[in-house]
Amino acid sequence: YNIRITLKTCFFNMTDWSSMQTFRLNEMQRPGDVVFGGLFEVHFLTVFPELSFTSEPEQPWCERLDPAGFQVAQTMAFAIEEINHNPSLLPNITLGFHLYDNCVKLAVAFRAAMALVSGTGSSFSDLGCTRPPPVLGIVGDPGSTHSIAISRVLSLFHMPLVSYFATCSCLSNRREYPSFFRTIPSDAFQVKAMVQILQRYRWTWVGLVVSNDDYGLYAARAFHKEVSHFGCVAFHEILPRDNNRAEVRRIVATVLQSTARVVVVFSTEAYLLPLTEELVAQQVKGLQWIASEAWATSPVFHTRQLLPFLGGTLGIAIRRGEIQGLREFLLHLRPDARPNNNMVSLFWEDTFGCRFKQQEEDNQSRICTGQEELEATKSAYIDVSDLRATYNVYKAVYALAHALHDLLSCEQGKGPFTGNTCAELHSLQPWQLLHYLERVNFITRYGDRVSFDENGDALAIYDVMNWQAAPDGSMQAITVGMYDEAMLSTNKLTLDSERIFWNFEPHTPPRSVCSEPCPPGARRAPRKGEPVCCFDCLPCADGEINNATDFWSNEARDRCEPKPVEFLSFEEPLGMCLTATSLLGVCVCVVVLSVFAWHRTTPVVRANNSELSFLLLLALVLCFLCALLFIGQPQQWTCRLRHVVFGLAFALCISCILVKTIVVVMAFRATMPDGNVMKWFGAAQQRGTVVMFTAIQASVCVVWLTTAPPTPFKNTRYQNSRIIWECAVGSVAGFGCVLGYIGLLAAICFLLAFLARKLPDNFNEAKFITFSMLIFCAVWITFVPAYVSSPGKYSDAVEVFAILASSFGLLLAIFMPKCYIILLHPERNTKKAMMGRAATKK
Repeated sequence: YNIRITLKTCFFNMTDWSSMQTFRLNEMQRPGDVVFGGLFEVHFLTVFPELSFTSEPEQPWCERLDPAGFQVAQTMAFAIEEINHNPSLLPNITLGFHLYDNCVKLAVAFRAAMALVSGTGSSFSDLGCTRPPPVLGIVGDPGSTHSIAISRVLSLFHMPLVSYFATCSCLSNRREYPSFFRTIPSDAFQVKAMVQILQRYRWTWVGLVVSNDDYGLYAARAFHKEVSHFGCVAFHEILPRDNNRAEVRRIVATVLQSTARVVVVFSTEAYLLPLTEELVAQQVKGLQWIASEAWATSPVFHTRQLLPFLGGTLGIAIRRGEIQGLREFLLHLRPDARPNNNMVSLFWEDTFGCRFKQQEEDNQSRICTGQEELEATKSAYIDVSDLRATYNVYKAVYALAHALHDLLSCEQGKGPFTGNTCAELHSLQPWQLLHYLERVNFITRYGDRVSFDENGDALAIYDVMNWQAAPDGSMQAITVGMYDEAMLSTNKLTLDSERIFWNFEPHTPPRSVCSEPCPPGARRAPRKGEPVCCFDCLPCADGEINNATDFWSNEARDRCEPKPVEFLSFEEPLGMCLTATSLLGVCVCVVVLSVFAWHRTTPVVRANNSELSFLLLLALVLCFLCALLFIGQPQQWTCRLRHVVFGLAFALCISCILVKTIVVVMAFRATMPDGNVMKWFGAAQQRGTVVMFTAIQASVCVVWLTTAPPTPFKNTRYQNSRIIWECAVGSVAGFGCVLGYIGLLAAICFLLAFLARKLPDNFNEAKFITFSMLIFCAVWITFVPAYVSSPGKYSDAVEVFAILASSFGLLLAIFMPKCYIILLHPERNTKKAMMGRAATKK
């Protein structure tokens, strides 16, 4: 398993590894009851000497010391000393540390991690497999690739690894990295923050440069996904792993050839240094750089030489913190003659340009006394004004200390381990500390909460930095905004635009688009084989300006206007006429109802069941009123109500007429010898029949409304230049069943009335019902083709016309003859007159 991890994850060749076996690790340590390990980037480069077949090769060495990186390592020593002097945290326990320099080389970092886990002794004892490990937890490594490789191995030993700078989102996978934690947010949040900066200034055409490691490659994948929602990546370049100058020059040439003025860079300092040197060599200016947190605050780039090229850079930085007493601790550092503290000696020699031991080949170097003054150096080592990675180390050490404190505060019999046991100081194991580290939740003395979520990640809060000129002519990073993932709004970015320095003339944000927006009267035409952000502008076709929903161009095609919305309105002449006709029908029904009510005892009204006549008049009132629901802007409730009221009103109306027809037939048969049919079809049976016929229609309407109800619909199929607002029937089958059932009742009624049309006049409504059914059927048979072929609002007008025409046909054909007798010929509205006429007919 270890061999597989080495080959697949560590990515170093056998020549490097063989050199690492004799590599002298830079380290710094202090003994204690419990020891924590640390992995830090103190030097930038690892130099491997050339192999020789005639002499013994030299050992590899580290060079280009980073004062800020050494400050980060010293912060762990400071935090442990502060904890040792804190009586409320780990009382009677002395913490120690063992720190290594990884030299920004995976092979070095991996060997250092193995040394922390297994120790560096060359002898083996019988207690080697039972005693506590040399360290109980490790702070670091800052690199994502290093952390991935180391975590895979450390997870086998359940060794906690708390990184302060590894941001790869892949490390949030608890299945693969169960013992990994970090006090810096994941890259998934950093990418979101950078994308919101691009959106703020409408930079839709950007370049992308990433380091050739897990940090850069995973960030690039997430960046592509986020940018695709609003913009495009003009080019995507990967910085060479071996600092190949030819490859770096090719990348710079790509940047210069591109039309993108904004370049986003996800990279660590070591990968980016050769690129910045090439930018200076080729005098590359006029670009807006967007920096990831790995280099957004790095003092390595804050030089006079880089100000003209990187000035104005916007970057995402981890949250700044304050650590009281750290500067005094850093200034009290003195070199140590012990070989296991050579990291301090190397720092001292590099800072003061001296040597503790005179080299044979270098007789000019002065000897270090160890009494040199650090305060006079003005290096990044003693600068504590902008603590970011340093503050994360401080929180990581305290997280391990609080977990250890909770572990040792366990009460016997109430512990979390087998048999409710607790851990013992003399036999502590990393997996025991890991159990408590997952539940750490405390507030630092500076008011910041430290805890880990289920993925081992910290809370995502970033500062937005802007690189500006410092008073001494160099460069400094100024905080100009913040990104807080905990904010509830969609825009989690806040920027102080007045404080941002733009390194352009004039000092305004640059434009970075592949194609400028099309002018009025033109449309986008995508370029074949290019991203969607690149397009040509062509004149719009007639009536077009763009394809935005619900919009249309004016006649000049120079601006977009809302499409006119069309529906059958109460205000237009057609709507007014139909409304007036509907109300007229209601008034006529009310008048007829009043006449019938006033003369309810007369023979004409009482003939053929006056109760059905009153019910029929009320049904006709509903028919006239339902026509009003088809006029006006469609709403959710009107669309559903119009078809339900229409179906029920006409079903009730035809049901009453059908029962009246049946009554006519039954009444005639009752006059025959031995006729007793009417006793089986009295008033109660007539009312029940009407209710039954209407209830069937109500059931159809309920099923229709519950499965696919009518809804308002903006229809643009008839005319693309306007919106027809209509009611979609939802279910064509439901609408067809409602119409079909009404047609079925009308057909049965027509058939019975036609067969009974020659019965005696005084009992006979059949011929009037026959005439009314002819009108009704004719109207609705012609309605179907007219409705289907009518465009837009006229389809509603056709339906309203059919409702009104059929309603007036029923009203006039059935009730007007009776009203004629009641009002104009009252002498015929007597039982004697009606009986006499019947005798005459016989």
